This record gives sequence, structure tokens and C-alpha cells, in this order.
Amino acid sequence: IKEEGPMSFKEFMEMGLYYPELGYYNAKSSRIGPAGDFYTSPCLSSIFGTLIGKQLEEMWRKLGSRPFTVVEYGAGTGQLCHDILDHLKHNEELYSNLRYCIIERSPVMKEIEQSHLLEKVEWHNSIKTVHGLNGCVLSNELVDNGAVHQVIQGKELMEVFIDHNNKNFVEVLQPAPEGLKNYLKELQIDLPEGYRAEINLQATDWIKEAATVLQRGYVMTIDYGYLSAELYKPCKSCGTLVSYTRHTVNDGFYEHIGGQDITAHVNFSALIHWGAKSGLRELGFTAQGPFLLAMGFRECLQQEFSGETDVILAAQKASRLSHTLLIDMGSKFKILLQGKNVNNDRLSGFQLTKKQV
Repeated sequence: IKEEGPMSFKEFMEMGLYYPELGYYNAKSSRIGPAGDFYTSPCLSSIFGTLIGKQLEEMWRKLGSRPFTVVEYGAGTGQLCHDILDHLKHNEELYSNLRYCIIERSPVMKEIEQSHLLEKVEWHNSIKTVHGLNGCVLSNELVDNGAVHQVIQGKELMEVFIDHNNKNFVEVLQPAPEGLKNYLKELQIDLPEGYRAEINLQATDWIKEAATVLQRGYVMTIDYGYLSAELYKPCKSCGTLVSYTRHTVNDGFYEHIGGQDITAHVNFSALIHWGAKSGLRELGFTAQGPFLLAMGFRECLQQEFSGETDVILAAQKASRLSHTLLIDMGSKFKILLQGKNVNNDRLSGFQLTKKQV
């Protein structure tokens, strides 16, 4: 900033999260789970990965039970991959024809993944090197970690930049470039004056790239967020950007830089819109809770605690897990399914949702 002047919030966020060795996701410390800053569904129970695995099995059958590739973006600790593979091992025909590729930009996370994912997994820096992709592009809590532009609607659309006054970071506004204006125009979003919002152009680039490389199959995106109609309601006029540290939420984005997560809600309408422009058809959109129930959550839960000798303790554990995965995270997280060169059949995980949520 001292050398070149104010930087966009997007650039600031990118550095805070991914700067080599100092960025949040590239620092050698625990980020996920009880000792970290936030939980993900896979770290709470293997049931989540089991049910994702069951959905992948159905995709494989829909595609003709042929060689099947899973590309998982941002696998984190690798727990979801581990639980998916653990389930798919029981289907010998699928497992023998399975290729599992992880796209991981964090060297620290990649090292953790490689320490325990010892078979069936290969790592790539880009999906462009995954040739002959027929199967599923999968992500869980990936898109919300993309660096976002912040805009404020004034007489014209303004973008938030970050400056420094030799004491503190301060926000300054500059006229937004055409790319940000076109984003809102294409999605038919008309922000009222004074409204603050995030625009994630990395998400649109990501879905376009995935759609281009995928030859035949599905893209399944799991994340927290909304469709445009909900995301840009008047009650969200301050935006959705938050920081996480030690399982608490704050808006101190310019403090503890590199030591806390910064994240914004996903605009699923953008993924649907730019996915469609790149050849992906929307096949389903639901909350995590209905998806897990449709895939057999209750049966898996019963099996999970069937060996417990203390019936009361088992019931309490099962109740807490159900509430977290089906209600707390189950309503917050959404699952978008898109397809390319596949039929329009509704997959099992989306059977309980008759309309968009």
C-alpha cells in the first residue's frame, strides 16, 4: 500500500488467506475442528462422507457404471475424501474403476491430506490436468473461501479499497470497474443506495473452468449461502462478510491478519447462471438437512451408535449430532447439483425438495 497505493479488498483478502507461509490457509497450525477456528460437517461424523459416497454411487450408475472420476476441490484435512473412499470400497466394481483427484492450493493442507490418504488419490494443481473427466466435481466449503470484491452502491457503484494512514487500515472508495457492474447486471440485481455487498468473481471463474473440463457428469457444490433473491434482501444491506477465530464470529477484518478466516456467503444464483452459460444444467438445489435425510441419515445414525453399551449416552450423542447436521448446519448449508451431458433425472439426495430453497 505504501509503495503502490490502496489495494482492493479482494487483494487484501487474498493475501490474508493465501499469502505463502503467512496466509491463514498456508500457516502451519490447526484450522478445522475443536482445536481450530471452525467445524466442517466431515469432521463431526463419518456419516456425512458416507452419504456423499452413496450419492456418488448413484451418479456412477446413471453414467453407465463406467470408469468414474471424482475431483474434490479444497479437501482440507482430507476427512471427507477418506470417508467417501471408505464407503465406496464396498462397491468393488466402482472402486476398481474409480479415480479420485484432489485440487489443493494450500501446501499445508496438501501435506496433511497426503499423510493419511495413501491409496486411490492423486493431487493436481489445476483441474485442467485431469484429462478425460467423466464423473463428479465435488466441493465442500470451497466457494466461500474465495477472495471477494466489496462494493457499495452510491450514485454509482463503488468498490472498497484498503489504505493505511500510518496507524490503521482505512477503507476508501473508488468507482467499480465494468466487470463488477456486469456481474450485477447479468444477475438482474439492482442494489439500493447505501447497500454493501460482496461479489465473488473467483466463483464464476471456478464454475466456468469446471464446466469446460468436465466432459460428462455432475458438479456438486456444498456451501453456505443463498440465491440472489435472498442474498440481497434489505436485511443484508451490510453484506455477509465475517471472520472466524476460535469458533467465534467477528468483523475485525483488519486485525490478526493471517490469523483468522475471512469468508462470505455464496451466491448460488451466480453459479447457476455462469454454469448454464458454460454448459451446466441445474439439476437440484436443496438444504443439507433434506439431502442427508433423503440419502438415509437415520439408518446410518442408528448403525453409528448401535455398539454403544450406554443407551442413554448414545441417545444423547445421536440427538446432538442430528441437531447439528440436520438443523444447525443442515439449514445453513445448501447443495447445488449441476450436470453436463446427463439426463434430467432427479437424484436421490434431492427427492425431498420440490422447489428451490
